[in-house]
Parts: sequence; C-alpha cells; structure tokens
Amino acid sequence: MVSERKLKIWTDGACKFNPGPGGWGAYLVWGEKTLELCGGEEETTNNRMELTAVIEALSAVKRPVPMTIYLDSQYVKNGIDSWIAGWKRKGWRTASGQPVKNVDLWKKLDELVSTHDIDWQWVKGHAGEEGNEKADELANRGVPVKNR
Repeated sequence: MVSERKLKIWTDGACKFNPGPGGWGAYLVWGEKTLELCGGEEETTNNRMELTAVIEALSAVKRPVPMTIYLDSQYVKNGIDSWIAGWKRKGWRTASGQPVKNVDLWKKLDELVSTHDIDWQWVKGHAGEEGNEKADELANRGVPVKNR
C-alpha cells in the first residue's frame, strides 16, 4: 500500500503590541524537503499576521496537492471552518451586521483555499509541538528588526 504524500504546513503570527509591529511565519514540509517563510509589518495586528501566514504559505504552493495546515489561531480556524460562508452570504458582514474585520485578507484566503484540498488542524500554541514552535520562531523573526 502506497501512502499518499501530503504537504504539511505550520503557520503563526506574532505582534509585539496589538496593534503594533508584527511578523508572520510559515513552515512547509513535503517529504524530506522544507521551506521556511517569514515577513512582517511595522503596524499591524496579531489576527492580520495569523491570516497573512496562511496566505503566504498557500501562495508558495504552485500546484494543488493534498495538505494539512496546522495553526494555533482559533480566529483563523473558526473563520475558515465556520464563519466565512455566512460572511459571504451576508456580503462580508458579521451576524450582527458589522463589516468583517480584515476582509481584504479573508477574501484573499478564500480565493486561495478554493484551489486546494486542505485539512485544517488547530494545535495548542507554545506547547512544544515542533512544527508550531518553528512557525512561531519564523513569525518572531519576521517582526521588523528594530522591534524585536
């Protein structure tokens, strides 16, 4: 029996103040190959960095492959699993009628997700899980240098 090859992605965001300088990180593993991605912004929020990490990871994947995305953000996990369908039905408004925060990033993520077969897995942050710790390290590395 041949086991299906699956891309594994860990993502994380970091923010030194909220809002404030922040970074994002993504750690991709495909068999023996790995890819580390990170970046940041001078003025952002933790939620924006969490979303950006997933967007950047998916943007780096050049063809559809089965994948698991591990993330420690309940905001992103609930947003993609539960909330986004309702937001789209309501014209990107929340259940209370307010505009969805970070709508630019949610729309980009929605576009990227539509081309992939993704298994979303929430993991507890800072709990010693190797891939999550690597993503956290990358997110902190992405914070603009003068703010680390």
